[in-house]
Amino acid sequence: MTASQLPVASVARRAPNISLAEFEALLESVKNWGRWGPDDQLGTLNYITPDHVRAAAALVRAGRSVSLSIPINTTAGPDNPNPAIHYMSQMHDWDLGSGSLRFATDFLGMNFHGDCHTHVDALCHLAYNGTVYNGRPAESVVTSHGATSLDIANYANGIIGRGVLLDVPRFRGVKWLEPGEAVTRAELEEVERAEGVQLGEGDILVYRTGHHRRRLELGAWDNGYAGEGKAGLHVDTIPWMHERRIAAFLPDGDGEAVPSSVDGILYPIHALQIVGMGMACSDSLQFEDLAKVSQELGRFDFLVVGAPLRLPRATGSPWNPLAIF
Repeated sequence: MTASQLPVASVARRAPNISLAEFEALLESVKNWGRWGPDDQLGTLNYITPDHVRAAAALVRAGRSVSLSIPINTTAGPDNPNPAIHYMSQMHDWDLGSGSLRFATDFLGMNFHGDCHTHVDALCHLAYNGTVYNGRPAESVVTSHGATSLDIANYANGIIGRGVLLDVPRFRGVKWLEPGEAVTRAELEEVERAEGVQLGEGDILVYRTGHHRRRLELGAWDNGYAGEGKAGLHVDTIPWMHERRIAAFLPDGDGEAVPSSVDGILYPIHALQIVGMGMACSDSLQFEDLAKVSQELGRFDFLVVGAPLRLPRATGSPWNPLAIF
């Protein structure tokens, strides 16, 4: 089935909130603590084997690559309180004594976590009840000098595998999901069937809500708990990811539905994925270019190649992952 033949879902699926006690039980049920040993640094990336990479590489047939990142944002806004700082530090009018040869250089500084910078989280990024992934004490893992383990340098060899785009707005026949909408497991499975794909062990979930398209067309908005919120996942999708043994999660936005689908806790998806499962998670991507190429080629799976910066002791990294068809 091609992208142009997808059926339209007329009604968004709804699911009730769960209690904090139910959340705690869910967290226990999806924990991968100890699965790959007490000193594991990779979490769900352990699902991506050399065989998985070779199979994903075989998906490259058209030779087309698509960036999944948004441009680095230097403009402050309601969703970008910490804009990147970029300025020229040297221009071609500066004579360095090198004769006719001149160099131009510039500076970039950024707080890359947030809603306007495409980045990937390290497993040390998030703690819940004083612990990070694999049950390690959070205060000893992240100090004022940086992370002592589970830092982003553990991803230095890249996140490479089969990416599967689940394009929920296309499935529903809308341009984007509205703030506060939470996508359930049942709907993700319907999108899979409509697209003719299925996520399995070692795959990378590329999850589109249309967040970036909404921002481009309507402008920036406060998508946090004090503002309008944002579309994302319902927590009932987490056991599905755990059962499927998905290796990495790449959403536009950050994958969280705001308001939360858990009473009494903010950002439950991040806690379940990063702390519980040890899942490699990225935030603030854009899939508008990807959606166009996917529609044109009639394909929803492709090779993903993502290379975080090699930043020892860091809690994450800006990056520019690619989808290659």
